[in-house]
Amino acid sequence: MAGQEQLGETARIARDLIRFDTTNHGEGRSNGETEAAEYVAAFLSEMGLKPELIDAAPGRTSVVARVEGSYANPVDTTRGERPALVVHGHLDVVPADPANWSVDPFGGEIRDGMLWGRGAVDMKNMDAMILTSLREILAAGGRPNRDLVVAFFADEENGGAFGSHHLVEHRPELFTGATEAISEVGGYSVDIEGQRAYLLQTGEKALVWIRLRTRGTAAHGSRVIRENAVTKLAESVALLGRREWPVRLTGTTTQLLAELSRIIGTDPEAVGPDGAGADELLLRTGTAAGFLTATLRTTSNPTLLKAGYKHNVIPDSAEALIDIRTLPGEEDAVLAEIRAMLPDEVEIEVVTRDVGLENPFSGALVEAMVATLMRHDPEAQVIPYLLSGGTDNKALSELGITGYGFAPLKLTPDLDFPAMFHGVDERVPLSALDFGHRALTDLLSTY
Repeated sequence: MAGQEQLGETARIARDLIRFDTTNHGEGRSNGETEAAEYVAAFLSEMGLKPELIDAAPGRTSVVARVEGSYANPVDTTRGERPALVVHGHLDVVPADPANWSVDPFGGEIRDGMLWGRGAVDMKNMDAMILTSLREILAAGGRPNRDLVVAFFADEENGGAFGSHHLVEHRPELFTGATEAISEVGGYSVDIEGQRAYLLQTGEKALVWIRLRTRGTAAHGSRVIRENAVTKLAESVALLGRREWPVRLTGTTTQLLAELSRIIGTDPEAVGPDGAGADELLLRTGTAAGFLTATLRTTSNPTLLKAGYKHNVIPDSAEALIDIRTLPGEEDAVLAEIRAMLPDEVEIEVVTRDVGLENPFSGALVEAMVATLMRHDPEAQVIPYLLSGGTDNKALSELGITGYGFAPLKLTPDLDFPAMFHGVDERVPLSALDFGHRALTDLLSTY
């Protein structure tokens, strides 16, 4: 194992953050983010900043600090002509079962030139990149070109109720003057038949988490009971889990497919306006297809089952959680279809719902992100994509802040990066962390 002296600062900080077990089980059950937040706040304070620690509930701590911009451009003659930029990450992680991992999920182990651990890509890597980029800029006596609102949120993995949404609702003044934001799951490289390209995240699907509940007759497990809650639940779960939702192209996915056709050298008309052939084209992106195919359609994945308390007792109720991700604007239509699919006796509760986002692949911030990636990897290309998951940009959109995904990573073609998110043996190359630090420092120094 590499020692601390052999690690770059970004890797060291990411490793330290991984060692804080900030597991978020959802529905209010969490190990909490406070210790990690205090670590981040101390780091920011060492730079001369004044971070604020905000608790939405005991142990559910977010950190926010404002970095004053230089406004050195002679075109800008008064403060505030350049809107502030929010640069944000989250401190919580999803659970990890050590029995399934080849390393301690919270050990921050260095192996095979990579940093391993829960949060290595989602998203303590970006948290570390933010901290080291700011330190490099400020230590050199510089300032970013505009004010930066730097935020490290709690509870992103549960939709942000105790994190970004709490701050947007109760402390909106922290984001005064900000019109744009950057965060996770964008700016990473993929290999497209030998050509390296960076996927810049310009939007994300909507989030609809529902609970199904069925009821029946409690009885001895040996009896003939036709009103079995578990059976009814299983039938409904299978219907949703096996539902093949139709392809629908958005503006972002249409542009993505056109760019992929150009890179690969296929006829862009072959996809067709109805999206026929889109899956086939996306499968040619290799491991990137793990994210991209899900951006063509709604998904409805069962994620948790709960029923009963003893082998020989038929329970009188059963529950399941379903993770639904719709294309932006389709939430109501999808919920209506689900209600029509399932028997009337199945209760449907919307546990969490949040908006989808779709922003243009144009404008000053996009141009700056593209230019940054091209400076650091001139042979690559940059293309837009719609994230199949979600980020805290959803909450910031309520304040009129336009959010993009830009956590730059230059990855090796053999790494199945989408599989790292919420997967077993999550890891990130050390070289990718160094690349990300350099690219993010560049962007924050020049935009």
